[in-house]
Amino acid sequence: MEVSSLATAAPFTTKDGSTIRELHHTDAQSLAEATLAAGQSTQRHFHRASEEIYFVLEGEGELEIDGDRRRIAPGDAALIPAGAWHELVAASAMRFLCSCAPAYSHEDTFFE
Repeated sequence: MEVSSLATAAPFTTKDGSTIRELHHTDAQSLAEATLAAGQSTQRHFHRASEEIYFVLEGEGELEIDGDRRRIAPGDAALIPAGAWHELVAASAMRFLCSCAPAYSHEDTFFE
């Protein structure tokens, strides 16, 4: 059995500018806690292979997926299909879970 803890997960900054602590990373999927400070945003990007799910734990922000914008808040889960351009702008400090399948990789992150 493999159990991970946020307490021991080392933070790092992804190519899009968010800070994450990865809890699990296999070839098939990854799960991480991500944070953005109030006013901070991810750089608009897409993933060719991975689809993502953002599950908001704390804070609020505006999520844009392929031009469609929506306010997201604690308890919201947003599906980001592979190939979809997306950006998250934090209205307040945000903490959210990010699940990727297949697993997140810098090499699968593309910018305008």
